[in-house]
Amino acid sequence: MVPPEYYLVLSAAIFCIGLFGILTRRNALYFLMSAELMLNAAVINLVAFSFQWGNLTGQTFALFVIALAAAEVAVGIGIVLVLYRNFGEIDVLNADSMRW
Repeated sequence: MVPPEYYLVLSAAIFCIGLFGILTRRNALYFLMSAELMLNAAVINLVAFSFQWGNLTGQTFALFVIALAAAEVAVGIGIVLVLYRNFGEIDVLNADSMRW
């Protein structure tokens, strides 16, 4: 049986990698992947605490977070396509105003 502390350390590491990706990358696809890493770290935390306390509340919230992440990807890919169509690249710093 794996102690819950290992899951929390794994979750913290994944969250820090995602935070580093959001703070340093300019590409919108890397930005979306980093946000997904951060959401997955939150899911690991929810499942680890659910396992520790012996109830299913954390796993239920984890399913909602996974559904939220799927919706976020759908909206994010739409934004990336609009960025590429309007600006010819997917650099988030160059898209300071959306043109018609």
